[in-house]
Amino acid sequence: MSTIDFKQFVKYSKPGPRYTSYPTAVEFSEAFTYDRYVQKLKNRDAKKPLSLYIHLPFCRSACYFCGCNVVFTSKEEKKVRYLDYLSRELDLLAKTMETSSKVVQFHFGGGTPTFFSAEQLDAIMKKVKKTFPNFAKKAEVSCEIDPRFFNEEQMKVLKKHGFNRISFGVQDFDPQVQQAVHRIQPYDITKAAVDLARKYGVESINIDLIYGLPYQTLESFQKTLELAHSLDPDRLAVFNYAHVPWLKKTMRKLDETTIPSPEVKLAILQHTIDYFTSHGYKMIGMDHFAKPDDELFKAIDKGELHRNFQGYTTKGGVDLLGIGLTSIGEGEDYYAQNFKDMEPYEEAIDAGKLPFWRGVELSEDDRIRKAVIMDLMSNFKLDIGKIEKAFGIDFKSYFADALAQLQPMVEEGLVTLSDKAITVSETGTLLIRNIAMPFDAYMQKHAESKKTFSKTV
Repeated sequence: MSTIDFKQFVKYSKPGPRYTSYPTAVEFSEAFTYDRYVQKLKNRDAKKPLSLYIHLPFCRSACYFCGCNVVFTSKEEKKVRYLDYLSRELDLLAKTMETSSKVVQFHFGGGTPTFFSAEQLDAIMKKVKKTFPNFAKKAEVSCEIDPRFFNEEQMKVLKKHGFNRISFGVQDFDPQVQQAVHRIQPYDITKAAVDLARKYGVESINIDLIYGLPYQTLESFQKTLELAHSLDPDRLAVFNYAHVPWLKKTMRKLDETTIPSPEVKLAILQHTIDYFTSHGYKMIGMDHFAKPDDELFKAIDKGELHRNFQGYTTKGGVDLLGIGLTSIGEGEDYYAQNFKDMEPYEEAIDAGKLPFWRGVELSEDDRIRKAVIMDLMSNFKLDIGKIEKAFGIDFKSYFADALAQLQPMVEEGLVTLSDKAITVSETGTLLIRNIAMPFDAYMQKHAESKKTFSKTV
């Protein structure tokens, strides 16, 4: 990538969604009712493949950068109690929907899934497979892991249940950064965890990094990239830190004066792209890198790359079922979220109801805009003819306002517009969220709010 004048693009540092969904989670409401959600599950075509996400929310202590929905505890009884309710939620799903669908994707998220013991992880997987017995032979089975809480007994259980993708949380290897974000994790601990996964034949290892954390500099992050690369991961996810202290109290413990400026963050991102692309990786979407033989590239070629709440995935168009506290599911025309707090989650299950809280049913306009935004976010380009054919619209007239808003970005060389396509330039990939935002019909009502989304840069 050529040298960029980052000062020119600092103006794009403004609040905006990450587009893991469209409409985004801020549009979820209780107007999408429990009865409507249950009807969607009952009427679901069992021949369609299924993706399962299970949220295991517990952590021993807070990492101050974390935006996930977590419960901090060191009490074993809390975890045991949660597993009981999780099991009962699975029973309720079996009564509500046809569970014989082929499961092509399964993911443990958190929290820290490996905060649970090997025996507990084994029990959860046995229950899941009893409830959803039709796991595909080549299903993608993955787990997020904190290397500080991972042992060989747990790895044996993951191997036994067919886990073939593991994602290790690292964020940054610099000791000063680790101290500031309250996550002390020396390189040796991470390397031992990666080596353990390799020993048991895990096919795909991902490492998560975050740029924009306190005390990070271009120089310090270069060292983190080198150490991450030395572990030879198959994929990396390099996320822009989302500072939302109005939503996450633990983020208030960070000294905001030590957070790098938008200009420095853009420089870090450019260097990250340059570093990994020069070391045999390819960039996917706005924050993922993978080796060229990775499944993600085959998905791009087939037009099957998809974006959801786990980031980029190869399982495009698959219904996603969210299980556990705060989990989000996705159907063809809806999103559904479970309760975020333990008390209402348990109360619903005690009453014999799924712990559904809120969601959104997509209008035809939502579906059109979702297709456009997700294509841009996944592929950095949009086939206009494909959208016109799929939805029976004239793209230029339907999106006249959005195309007008894109014009300044066209003039700055971030985007190219033609009758057939919208193509994002190499520099434009750094600002892909900004390029997608004009197509978002909900952005106008959030335009004045500084406390809805994190900053795009």
